[in-house]
Amino acid sequence: MASLSDQLEEVRVNAEGSLSSPGSAQEIRAGVAAMANIPLPPCSKYRYIAAESMLTENNSGNNRNESLALLQKLSTALNILEKYGSNLTNPNRPKYWRTVKYNNPVFRTTVDSIQGGRAVLNLYGYTNQQHDGLSFPDDVVQPDVEKVASVTLEIMCLRMELDMLIKGTHSHPEFFERLIPSLTVQDDEGISTDAVVISPTDRPWEKQTPSSVSPSQPTSLFSPTPALSSLVPSTQTENCTICGMFPVSAHCPTCTQRLCTECDRLYHSHSGRSTHIRVPVTSSKATKRHSSSLSTWQCKYCTTVNTLQLVLCETCDRPRLSSSAPSLQEEPSQPSTISEWQCKSCTMVNAGSSILCEVCDRPRLATRPPVAPSRPTTSATGLMDSQWICQFCTYVNHAPSTLCEMCCLSKSEPAQPPSKSLQPLPVKDVTPLSVTPKVMPTEDPDLKRQRLMKEEGLKLIQLIREGEKKGVSPEEVYTSMNVSGNSNVMPYDWLKAELPHVLDEICVMAASCQQEPNAQTNDGQDGEKSNAVPLSRAEAKRAWLAAGGDNEKAVRQALRDRRVKVKELGSLGFNDVTRCEEALRQSGGDVRGALVLLQRPLLEPFHQRMWSDEPEPPIDINHPDKQHVCRRLLAVFELPSWGRCELVLSLLRDPTATYTLEDVVQAVRESPDRDFIRRVLNKECPICLSVFPHSKMQSLTSCQCSVCCGCFKQHFTIAVRDKHIRDMVCPVCTEPDINDPEHLNSYFSTLDIQLRDCLEPDVYDLFHKKLTEQALIKDPKFLWCSHCSYGFIYDGDQLKVTCMQCRKSFCAQCKKPWETQHVGLSCEQFQLWKRENDPEYQRQGLAGYLRDNGITCPNCRFQYALARGGCMHFSCSQCRYQFCSGCNNPFHTCAVNQCTVTGLHAHHPRDCLFYLRDWEPARLQALLQKKAVIYNTETATGAQTGVCGVIEQKDEGPRPTDSPCGAQTQPGQAGLCEKHYREYLVSLINGHSIDPALLYTLDELIVACRRYHVDVTLGEGEDERAYIARLKKLMDDVPLGDKVLRKK
Repeated sequence: MASLSDQLEEVRVNAEGSLSSPGSAQEIRAGVAAMANIPLPPCSKYRYIAAESMLTENNSGNNRNESLALLQKLSTALNILEKYGSNLTNPNRPKYWRTVKYNNPVFRTTVDSIQGGRAVLNLYGYTNQQHDGLSFPDDVVQPDVEKVASVTLEIMCLRMELDMLIKGTHSHPEFFERLIPSLTVQDDEGISTDAVVISPTDRPWEKQTPSSVSPSQPTSLFSPTPALSSLVPSTQTENCTICGMFPVSAHCPTCTQRLCTECDRLYHSHSGRSTHIRVPVTSSKATKRHSSSLSTWQCKYCTTVNTLQLVLCETCDRPRLSSSAPSLQEEPSQPSTISEWQCKSCTMVNAGSSILCEVCDRPRLATRPPVAPSRPTTSATGLMDSQWICQFCTYVNHAPSTLCEMCCLSKSEPAQPPSKSLQPLPVKDVTPLSVTPKVMPTEDPDLKRQRLMKEEGLKLIQLIREGEKKGVSPEEVYTSMNVSGNSNVMPYDWLKAELPHVLDEICVMAASCQQEPNAQTNDGQDGEKSNAVPLSRAEAKRAWLAAGGDNEKAVRQALRDRRVKVKELGSLGFNDVTRCEEALRQSGGDVRGALVLLQRPLLEPFHQRMWSDEPEPPIDINHPDKQHVCRRLLAVFELPSWGRCELVLSLLRDPTATYTLEDVVQAVRESPDRDFIRRVLNKECPICLSVFPHSKMQSLTSCQCSVCCGCFKQHFTIAVRDKHIRDMVCPVCTEPDINDPEHLNSYFSTLDIQLRDCLEPDVYDLFHKKLTEQALIKDPKFLWCSHCSYGFIYDGDQLKVTCMQCRKSFCAQCKKPWETQHVGLSCEQFQLWKRENDPEYQRQGLAGYLRDNGITCPNCRFQYALARGGCMHFSCSQCRYQFCSGCNNPFHTCAVNQCTVTGLHAHHPRDCLFYLRDWEPARLQALLQKKAVIYNTETATGAQTGVCGVIEQKDEGPRPTDSPCGAQTQPGQAGLCEKHYREYLVSLINGHSIDPALLYTLDELIVACRRYHVDVTLGEGEDERAYIARLKKLMDDVPLGDKVLRKK
């Protein structure tokens, strides 16, 4: 036969395997029951948990009832610890399995309220101590399932042993009575209704020697043995292990259950337990505590007989296993809602501070589950489809769930109803048992004292709550109860009627009271009588509350408080005791209020100066009182510190200083460094070379240059009136580059803010006008007036445009002044008509033609009635755009590093005036003749002869001027000088898009090809004629200038 230790190890291994791997709840429960039934003491049975320490440290009862109540609390905590372990061994763990929070109400009222609860959590793996709970270490990814299963098994086994010990069904209670001696001490109130208590004289197994249970005589773990069954006295009736009410009628060796007739039928109706073989157990005598009927139970509080299906009494809603009604000698207890509450789901009575039920974890305010009959009837068939009653714990569950929410056991198949139903026991047979108890137990003095304290506390709380509704503080309620001593008068009524008289009496006693002989006054005099001290009702009330309602103590307390407050006011500079006492009386004993009253006369001059209409006097820097000046500086200029004020004063009192007060204050606000302040106050203007403070200097956002306000204003006034908008840059460094369009808008937006307060109103309006024109130039519908140079947006489709500024008209296409002959004619037809019919135009000859076909800015489209001769580098006076007047291309230097062609005209088209103006007139005429273009050679009738009258721009003086050419004319050149006659011929070449390469020599052709990156390598065996023809063909692929004016 195996020893008990071997059997324990075998059961432990099997049960741990069921816990660590998915197994049925019945197998786990059977393994735990087998382990709990092994007759070994806790020190030998439990390997991981300190079972003996937990039992001794969590049980301090004086008798059996108190000890059993504490063991029940420990069992509840073990139930929660068992759930923690089951969650860790479950493959589908909860989401927050890694932490256990202290603020969890279930944890706080169960696990954390016993000794050793956190130690079990440490065994589970919760070893990381945090400020708000316990958690697994960060490096632990998964819990140690095997160890957790071992610890959980011991927790479940210890809990089962405690339950058996509480119910009185433990086979070896001597193991626990040795650890908890109070289990053998009976109380004076009788035997508990939950378990059958056996006196020590009726326990024959305690008289056996240790040799009576030897390891050589092992018994089966799953069936009753003669040795264990012989330990139970034959005169004691054993109750069912499930309901705990009815006597045992059968024993199942397979599931180790001892059941009554009804529980045995329900429990073994399950298909998984229908094959179990039960051993009948005969009872010699029925217990007096239960009815002989198996279908009813009697409430021990109101003696109502209820059916077996009901969990709560129909009359008083008390649970089935609640204690009996209180005796007649006991005083009625407070309502249970104050100190405890009963779960409406499992009937567990919980403490009043708990939020969740200690057994089923359901909330306190959860509704009571509906009670349904245990057997389906004809009228309740529809209800049973959605509800079913657990056959193990009688809890009502709802479909479609097949697991009981209370005991987590699966739903069993409905059993066949018995052939004969049991009749309920009549009420008259059990009523006398609860109404007239035989023994009237005496109340424990300590319990009675605690009950009275509880009743008085609840009464006080009720009075305080009612007083708060009427504006009475808790201290006043408590003190009035002690003083009045009459329970018939409510405290707030007494306070309203009697408290004013009591406070007046205290004030009178304090006024007539004299100091004690050994007290010393503030002046150092001993034993002298003090004058009457006026007290306010607020001071008297405060002292009366502090003294607990004793008037004499209140007077002494009030006088002591008054002396302390007078001394505190004296330390603040108010030494007049009479004034201090009067201020305290007016403020109700408040020191801050008294201080306000004492300071009010001192602030009267300041208030009068603040509210007067007279202007604030200027700050006198040379005032002899330095602190007075610094205080004025702090008040007026809000300097950050007292040291800054002294720094301002020292700088202003410097004999060599020429600063103003405002300049120094602004500099000191920026930095406390004296050298830095001197540099800020001595800035030199780079234009006028004068010295100014930094506040009198202005700078642009585009650079770091600073100039004085006068130079800044003068520079931008001249730039707006006499220069272009692009000249409005820094006068020192000429930054920024306004030709860059990205910086143009941002620069002028910030410049506009600076010029708004700087320039005169008319100058500022002109600046806005030029700025607007600069923005409108980019619009393709923008037009310049040919009469007054006013720019505007024209959105019409007619050729005739009327200027909004000068009210004169001009052509929107050719920009010529409008004439009536232009109506119905195109611009070319109108120019031809003028050339043939206008005498003035005929008199001007080709000079008028060159003026009409003058220079047009490609950027802003502003027209200049000027010839293109002279310098080709033209700068528009409107937009400052620099371009070539011969081909309208911008002037720039090639940015390609490998380019071998240099010069501003390096990449201009070959038909540009810059390249053709050096040709002889005869060669230009020959080019026109190749394309059959007609040109003039004779002077027009009436035109001036001998002198060229073409208007051109000349640099004569500080600014360019427009004046006639004045050069001598040559015969056969249409009354023009040779320079302007060439310009006339080139304009015809450009107008008819004639390629000058037709007359290029070989050298000119090679230079042009290199300019436009055309290969000029001579082919092998290629003669000069073929070479020139090939190069001309290659030049045909190079387009002419796209910006040169052409005829449409």
